[in-house]
Amino acid sequence: MTDGAEPRDPRDAAAPDLPMAEPAAVPAVIGADSDDMPASPTDPGDVALLGLVDRLAAILDRSELTELEVQVGGTGLVLRKPVAIAPPPAATSAAGTPGVGTAGAGGDPAPLPPAAPARPSVKAPLTGIWYGSPSPGTAPYVTVGGEIVAGQVVGLIEAMKLFNEIKSDLSGRVARIHAENGKLVKARQPLIEVDPS
Repeated sequence: MTDGAEPRDPRDAAAPDLPMAEPAAVPAVIGADSDDMPASPTDPGDVALLGLVDRLAAILDRSELTELEVQVGGTGLVLRKPVAIAPPPAATSAAGTPGVGTAGAGGDPAPLPPAAPARPSVKAPLTGIWYGSPSPGTAPYVTVGGEIVAGQVVGLIEAMKLFNEIKSDLSGRVARIHAENGKLVKARQPLIEVDPS
């Protein structure tokens, strides 16, 4: 940098705090035809993009995160650790009694009741912050033991500075409220368990 105003490498401007890494080279395969192999990128934009993907993968590897999602304009990228895409180990023992004959390789039983509620549940239609009442200090929309009907507002999810009313698609008695007020909920996460009436 001669005057300190512009970076020399366009990758420096895109992510100055990320460690620099060169894009991974495409390994040669012995016995493969050169027509079958993808060509190495020569476009500077492609090289910079691959470098950014490598840096994001390195950040994901060093962190405790299992998934990293980046969206710029109409282009999105999701990087996941293998742990995030592995099937749950308890899925094969759903018919058995939890903890009896279902021990994993480490000898620990693997029941996951919060992830798979026994009762039907109202699920979050989007990711955001859950609020169980219309405003702080007011009565909640629903309480455990209370009755709800299909179409009734059961809470609010704040996403992108907008409050979205969440309506029940079930009727019955509220058995359990999974979502905590003011906490993040993910799309398709159970919010409220309902005993059908």
